[in-house]
Amino acid sequence: MEKENQKLLASESDLQNKRLKLDYEEITPCLKEVTLVWEKMLGTPGRAKVKFDTETIHAAVAQGVPRQHRGEIWKFLSEQYLLRQNVPSRTPANDTPYKELLKQLTSQQHAILIDLGRTFPTHPYFQAQLGAGQLSLYNLLKAYSLLDPEVGYCQGLSFIAGVLLLHMGEEDAFNLLKFLMYDIGLRKQYRPDMIILQIQMYQLSRLLHDYHRDLYSHLEQQEIGPSLYATPWFLTAFASHFPLGFVARVFDMLFLQGSEVIFKVALSLLGSHKPLILQHDSLESIVDFIKTTLPNLGLVQMEKTINQVCEMDVCKQLQAYEVEYHVLQDELLDTPPTLNQHQRAAQLERTNQSLRQQNLDLLEELQVSHARVCSLESRVEGLVQSESQLRKQVTALEEEKKQLLSTVTCLQNLLNSLGIDTSLHGPPLPPLSETHRGEV
Repeated sequence: MEKENQKLLASESDLQNKRLKLDYEEITPCLKEVTLVWEKMLGTPGRAKVKFDTETIHAAVAQGVPRQHRGEIWKFLSEQYLLRQNVPSRTPANDTPYKELLKQLTSQQHAILIDLGRTFPTHPYFQAQLGAGQLSLYNLLKAYSLLDPEVGYCQGLSFIAGVLLLHMGEEDAFNLLKFLMYDIGLRKQYRPDMIILQIQMYQLSRLLHDYHRDLYSHLEQQEIGPSLYATPWFLTAFASHFPLGFVARVFDMLFLQGSEVIFKVALSLLGSHKPLILQHDSLESIVDFIKTTLPNLGLVQMEKTINQVCEMDVCKQLQAYEVEYHVLQDELLDTPPTLNQHQRAAQLERTNQSLRQQNLDLLEELQVSHARVCSLESRVEGLVQSESQLRKQVTALEEEKKQLLSTVTCLQNLLNSLGIDTSLHGPPLPPLSETHRGEV
């Protein structure tokens, strides 16, 4: 009885803990039939090796994700993402298990501890100083800093980890953090050189120029670049400033579509608030509006933003603007003559290091693109084979049709020889009674 009571108390504690974690206002309430679709997919035997229909998954995410299953659904989406990849992504050199990493010491301890109280300070799960929430967050960030020494710990990462912890246990959160950082590629923006973050700011500026030219011009007049307001959007996936219900939906899309979601959300937010931003005519008031007023979205506006993200496709533009950024950087490499030899050598060394890293990134992207081409060629080959088989089937069916027509002609001749009228133009025969059917 004592053991059963302890199990019951533990179960009640887990339930209360889950309620505490999921204490946020949800947007896009999930209808019962959509929840049933999710539960059916989640309950599929051998789920991690089954490729589900992409359109079905996209439709389900667009219609809503049940909050109580969100953590499991993120795991499911990560499984599906990996099944669709033809080339394995860059994996951590360190494969030490999570529990073993927790036993080690990290040089990032001080930086992590400072940020614990700043991460979701108003959420009940993380409020208590060194309470259960903060301790779990510390464990997760410590383990990742040991797993990935190049990134270690960077401000903003605690919010990504925090969102995961609100929906699952520590070890599952650690695995999904690795997925986001390595497979989705978020770790690039946290590297010490921050080059990828600079590229992202350039890409966002160019997208703004394409989709909202008037807003782009207005911000340019005030010398407001995306780095003044969008840096935390990218480093925290909107988690540091926006309502948790909205952030959860952003993560739904992030696990489904990858890192381009952050660009699409940023573009949608700026576009939907364009009339209000255009009313401000100073740098301070515009930046203040974007940082403080814009995140206070109503539920309707949040849902509208997510719906727009589902329909947008900026993948090709992002690729083009990344190349454009590198070309512009190459043009700016001409060193001013005023630099002395030592300064020139230092600058060239920094440039060389930056180019090496860019080459590695581009090589990684090239490998992925090459694998996609191979996959498409394989699909084309499969379709050609299918077409050939279908042609054979059509030929066989036509031959069968000829044989059947020949048989029909023979039967008509036989009936005519027996004196039975086979004319198709006569009145239709009356339906047979049950008695007649039996006789026949």
